[in-house]
Amino acid sequence: MNKVILALVAVVVAILVLSSSLFVVDQRQFAAVFGLGQIKRVISTPGLYFKIPAPFENVVFLDKRILTLQSPDIDRFITAEKKNVVVDWYLKWRITNPTEFIRSYGGDQRRAGDRLSQIVKAALNEQITKRTVRQVLASQRDQVMKDVQSNIAKDIQGTGIQIVDMRLTRVDFVASITQSVYRRMEAERQRVANELRSTGYAEAETIRAEADKQREIVISQAYSKAQTIKGQGDAEASSIYAKSFGQNPQFAEFYRSLEAYRASFNNKSDVVVLDPSSQFFQFFRGPGGSSAKPAK
Repeated sequence: MNKVILALVAVVVAILVLSSSLFVVDQRQFAAVFGLGQIKRVISTPGLYFKIPAPFENVVFLDKRILTLQSPDIDRFITAEKKNVVVDWYLKWRITNPTEFIRSYGGDQRRAGDRLSQIVKAALNEQITKRTVRQVLASQRDQVMKDVQSNIAKDIQGTGIQIVDMRLTRVDFVASITQSVYRRMEAERQRVANELRSTGYAEAETIRAEADKQREIVISQAYSKAQTIKGQGDAEASSIYAKSFGQNPQFAEFYRSLEAYRASFNNKSDVVVLDPSSQFFQFFRGPGGSSAKPAK
């Protein structure tokens, strides 16, 4: 009976020893085997492995995936213009050398995250304090992230960590000055709009003045040309009249008198008060325009 009990105890002890000696490494993990306070080996290939039972050897598992570290709270920084800005950020990092990581942070990822948060804040403060708000918000935002990532990489050399990426998710003014900034931006936009309107009005007046000038020039040139043509026509008509009237002066005199009569008696109500014996009525007294007195 005692032999059976001893055999069962031996089997149980063997199972316990075997279970404490075997361990599984996942494909997402590193496994660091410690022995007497020293790192014996680091396993990065997934599979089933054997170790000496504790306390002679222990295993620490580390995540080999890309990890994300976000700003734990809202961080405030002062720009070169002495203005407060609120910055939110996140950091992508991974463990590349488990041995160095364990020596630097004791294999504690939370401790490593806290240390990285401090380094990120210091790097951001260094970069933001030498730039203006406009540069941090827009023109040099990408450069700020690159410089911060570069500074972090320098500070963590030899700790077994690699920085994959660093981004600013939010850069804004603190609530106390946001409204004043909005009002200043609105005033600036209004100033630009008024300047554009005044420039447009000035250009419009210039265009109108130029159009009026061109119109006057065209009208004057047309009038001058018309007067020239009219003068040429009158001269040619006078020449024709002179030639025609020169051929028969008596007929010419008669024709001119008829034109004068037509102009004087254009309407029935026209009245002319003249001496009947005047030269104007000479053709009323006879076809030849005799100077005989008309019958009373």
